[in-house]
Amino acid sequence: MTTILVAADAQWVRDQVRSAFVGPGQEVVEVTRGQDVRATFADVDPDLVVLDLQIGNMGGIAVAIDLRLEESGGRLPRARILLLLDRRDDAFIARRADVDLTLVKPVDAGILRRAAAPLLAAAAAEAAQRDAEDEPDDESAI
Repeated sequence: MTTILVAADAQWVRDQVRSAFVGPGQEVVEVTRGQDVRATFADVDPDLVVLDLQIGNMGGIAVAIDLRLEESGGRLPRARILLLLDRRDDAFIARRADVDLTLVKPVDAGILRRAAAPLLAAAAAEAAQRDAEDEPDDESAI
């Protein structure tokens, strides 16, 4: 199951993301407050985190930095982060927050799906590798 965590206080942004990833084997988990992302991330272990730049009192940049700090401290695994910008000029700050991908709003479902595909493929490959490492070797079972 592919899990996408979206954080946005604007319903239309959450609706855009949900419509992009609706389908069998996909789940979209929504939060409306930036400060809820870390705990939700720890609970659902998403393959992709989609953040709106403007989320109430803790926006997408602050959330991305928070996730990266938790990762560097070994408390969370690496998050794949797609940041939805209000304008192209906001991209410079997104680079400082070490996000994986940025898109300027509004984005339609097709663009969002195609842009996220490489991030989701990388997440799937990492999950498969972790599963393979967790399986005991045939010789070690003897």
